[in-house]
Amino acid sequence: MTPMPTYLDCAATTPIDPRVRDIVLRYMETEFGNSGSRTHEFGVQARRAVEKARDQVAAVVGATRGEVVFTSGGTESNNLAILGLADYGLRAGRKHLVSTAIEHHAVLEPFRSLEQRGFELTLVAPNRAGWVEPDAVRDAVRDDTLLVSVMHVNNETGVVQPVIEIAGLLSGHRAYFHVDAAQGYGKELTSLRHPRIDLISVSGHKIHAPKGIGALIARRRDIGPSPGHKGQGERPPLAPLMHGGGQELGLRPGTLPVHLIAGLGLAAELAVTEATLRAESNLRFRDGLLAALRSLGAVLAADPEHTVPHIVNLSFPGIDAEDVIEALAGVVAISNGAACTSQSQSCSHVLSAMGLKPGQIQGALRFSWCHMTEEVDWGRVAREVGQLR
Repeated sequence: MTPMPTYLDCAATTPIDPRVRDIVLRYMETEFGNSGSRTHEFGVQARRAVEKARDQVAAVVGATRGEVVFTSGGTESNNLAILGLADYGLRAGRKHLVSTAIEHHAVLEPFRSLEQRGFELTLVAPNRAGWVEPDAVRDAVRDDTLLVSVMHVNNETGVVQPVIEIAGLLSGHRAYFHVDAAQGYGKELTSLRHPRIDLISVSGHKIHAPKGIGALIARRRDIGPSPGHKGQGERPPLAPLMHGGGQELGLRPGTLPVHLIAGLGLAAELAVTEATLRAESNLRFRDGLLAALRSLGAVLAADPEHTVPHIVNLSFPGIDAEDVIEALAGVVAISNGAACTSQSQSCSHVLSAMGLKPGQIQGALRFSWCHMTEEVDWGRVAREVGQLR
């Protein structure tokens, strides 16, 4: 068989951690009970696994188990966070929404849907470096703003957005603050622990858990007797998008996929306990990549000082991205943007919003990896790209 190329598309999906795979199989094959069954040990064990995973997922961001709603992934979490507030917004007369021009389509499309229902959307543009200025977000907020949604880490450029600063500027305002953390949850740990962030979307397959599982963390507004007191206050007034058995606080009905939830829980715990080692490994990999490709005149879309250590977006002047991908097909597996929108073959709305030149956008390539990524023959990569000139 033809050897597979080295996988460098971890921003699209990560390989499953073998330890996570083992626990998924355990709850598929041996402890396969329904967590809603309360009359026998199979159901009791399943419920324990679900609640343990709830604790593990919550711990990453300093939340509590009662604030975790399991979903099918980041897209569903985003939809629940955004569309789930619509009825409340209509009743309260708060129909203004704020987001950014560089969000994933899983955020932008739900907002477009709300526009058709009479809501008004303000999109804040990023600066040339790829992040939105906190003051620009604050200035877009009005008295009738219902929701502010800013992604944690951009999926195309890897730029970390200033969600801590934005959260601080929203202090005292009643708008709910949602963060799509699909690319940053379990990797950049500090930002998501800010108590002013009300809603956090999580995707399991970005942190070495299986596809098909995620979570929405819906924090209670802190009204406890002292700062930092958890578990008090009101939940964001979300309405379910589906109706059925009343599971997950009534927000996400259906039999819980215990095996996937247990896998997400373990993946979340490992992401925290191994965070330093993983970051160091990713930084070493990035150093090798940049040393090899900068010698070919590679142009970076964003400064590595402001990105996560496992994503680089770059282009080679005068060379189309598709030509590079084809030339490297037997060496590395890379992408020219977000996997979720690759079928459209349209130019990146993220890079366009950043104001990059058309040639750089047309040549943009995304390299993304993880601590499990194999070593790459960068010399061969450089030779293959060099032959395209």
